[in-house]
Amino acid sequence: MRLLLTNDDGINSPGLLLLAAALRAMGHKVFVLAPQSDRSGVSHSITFLNGPNRITRIDEDTWSCDGTPVDCVVIALMGGLPESAPLDAIVSGINRGANLGTDIVYSGTAAAARQGALCNIPSLALSLLQGDEWYWDMATAFTAERFAEMLAFWKPGCFVNVNIPGQKETPRGLVHAYPSLRYYNDSIETYYAPDGHRYCFAKAGKISAKPEKGSDWEAVAESNASISDILIHPALLGRYDVGKQVRME
Repeated sequence: MRLLLTNDDGINSPGLLLLAAALRAMGHKVFVLAPQSDRSGVSHSITFLNGPNRITRIDEDTWSCDGTPVDCVVIALMGGLPESAPLDAIVSGINRGANLGTDIVYSGTAAAARQGALCNIPSLALSLLQGDEWYWDMATAFTAERFAEMLAFWKPGCFVNVNIPGQKETPRGLVHAYPSLRYYNDSIETYYAPDGHRYCFAKAGKISAKPEKGSDWEAVAESNASISDILIHPALLGRYDVGKQVRME
C-alpha cells in the first residue's frame, strides 16, 4: 500500500519514526509529512489558508512542514508531494499520549485522520497512553501486527481511532469501543506584570473519566487496545447505524 504518515508531535517523534520504519519493513511505500515541531492540541487548524507552508526534505520520502497535521494531509492530497500520489490510506501517529473519547475534539492527531476521511480515504489515528515509561517498541510492534485489521475497520463517513495502553506487555486484545467522556479539570493562573498587561497561564488538572461498559476508557483500563469508528461530521448522525456502512450520496 501507499501510505501517508503524519502526526502532531513533530517530525522527530519516536512514535512516528519507528512506525514509518515498521510499515516500510512490511513492504508498504510510506511517505512521511509531519509538522517540524510539536503541534499537539491544534485540532483541525489549517494555517496555509493565511500563507504558504514551507516543506523541508529530511530524508528519502520524508519531509517536515511548518504547518499543522491537517495542513500536512491537505498538502499531500492536493499535490504538494507529487511523489506520494495516489495514496491508499493515511496513518496519523503514534501519538505521545491518549486520544480517548473527548480528547479527539482537541487532538491534531485525530484531526489529520479526520481530514483524510473527509476525502474518502481510509484513515487511522494511533495513540499510546503514558505508562511508567513510553513503550514505543511495544506499540509499534502491536500496530504492525494488527495493521490490516485496524484499516479494515474503516468505513466511509468515519475515521478509525486506536488507543494502546501504556504497558510493557502486548495488549490483551483489540476491542471495539465507543468514545468515553473525559473531564479535564483545568484552570488558569492570572498575573499582572510590570508592563501593565495581564498574563494567563494554563494549569492542567487531573483528567477523570468513568470506565463505563463498552467505552474506550474501559478497554485500555483492562489492558486492551481500543478501536473506535468516529463520525467525521454531524450531518451523518441521523444516517448512521452501528455496524452498518454509511452510504455517502
